[in-house]
Amino acid sequence: MSLHDGCRWLAQTRGSIALHESATMYPLVESVHVLTLCLFVGMSVLLDLRLMGLVLPQVRASEMATRLMPWMKFGFAVMVLSGVLLFYAIPVRSFQNIFFRVKMIALVLAGLNAWIFQVGIRRRTAEWDLQPTPPRAARIAGMASLALWAVIIVSGRMIAYSWFDCDKPQSAFVNWATGCVVENIE
Repeated sequence: MSLHDGCRWLAQTRGSIALHESATMYPLVESVHVLTLCLFVGMSVLLDLRLMGLVLPQVRASEMATRLMPWMKFGFAVMVLSGVLLFYAIPVRSFQNIFFRVKMIALVLAGLNAWIFQVGIRRRTAEWDLQPTPPRAARIAGMASLALWAVIIVSGRMIAYSWFDCDKPQSAFVNWATGCVVENIE
């Protein structure tokens, strides 16, 4: 069974159909997704800007991270849960959407950036906690986070548009990149 087949099966489940066709639940889930995205990214931007040395240089980076992390974890958890539900509602279209694929790649890269920060840079925070200009690695982690979350937000918003849907004529590259199953009718 391919991923495409799995998405087609998922789309036929009662829960997926009910969520997709609901006049209230789908918009509610989507709203929760956007609101918790705002919570998570808002807190993350503050931390990233501190890591870059652009805001609040008088505040310890470790204290800022400690205070923001619970809000970031909550926002991220609810954002992921609501994102999974959004995918569950329209799995085939999501799976075959080039912007969804870009978003997933950027999410993996953002997770890798956060992991590198946690296991490496954050462990040495005491060495540079009150320096107005954090070390280069911290600044790079902050810049990478900002850039990746910008890509995630923009590509997430673009998922709603049907520019590259599989039922439209498009190049072989776009069909490949989106995973469109194109049948030759002769």
